[in-house]
Amino acid sequence: MSTDLRELVAKATARSSSAAAKVLRLIDAEPTTSAPPEQWGLDAMRGRLVELSARGATATLTTAAELVLEAQRAEDPVAWVVPWSLDQRTSTFYPPDLMDQGIDLSALVVVRAPSVIASARAVERLLRSGAFGLVVVDFAGVDMESKRLPDHLLGRMVSLAQAHDTAVVCLTDKTPETSSLGSLVSLRAEAMRLREPPASEFEIRLRALKDKRHGPGWSKRSKARGPAGL
Repeated sequence: MSTDLRELVAKATARSSSAAAKVLRLIDAEPTTSAPPEQWGLDAMRGRLVELSARGATATLTTAAELVLEAQRAEDPVAWVVPWSLDQRTSTFYPPDLMDQGIDLSALVVVRAPSVIASARAVERLLRSGAFGLVVVDFAGVDMESKRLPDHLLGRMVSLAQAHDTAVVCLTDKTPETSSLGSLVSLRAEAMRLREPPASEFEIRLRALKDKRHGPGWSKRSKARGPAGL
């Protein structure tokens, strides 16, 4: 393992008692109808390549943040990979929002890569270390409709995820009709939000578009409170 990667792993695994307390302050959400545990959640995603997509009133960040919180509560190191080319106006990655949802930013490794392909290679390197329980890849601000990751890269990511029991979750901006990142995607879900009264509250609707283990069509709903100003 390289020196840089050792430093990332050390940062991810270092925790103080105050940091652990912060992780317990979860987003204000109450489940309504939930997918069974074997279909959704970090344990259901370990060893799998997952795509979380939506377009319009998306809830991809909220849904990804819930997975990060779950991993941090289990003391699993988490990495968030973002391409340098990502348009910051459309990026889902906004640290203050993550912090508001209870995520311990000091224990979150953020990797910026110069391109989509470089991001995939960074994910491969992180997975090869065996140090992470969850790796989030933020493609939400990238036009992934016209780009597909090479099968050999996806294949290595899946093999390493299975070898190290790691969940790899890719965030994309797509309509349900658009094809997934590749045939090796094991689970693809759409996360949308619907505003409800009072104005600061939303319903989060998660729907499985593709699930190789359980079949598509299952859904999960929850209520969430938006950050100040929404």
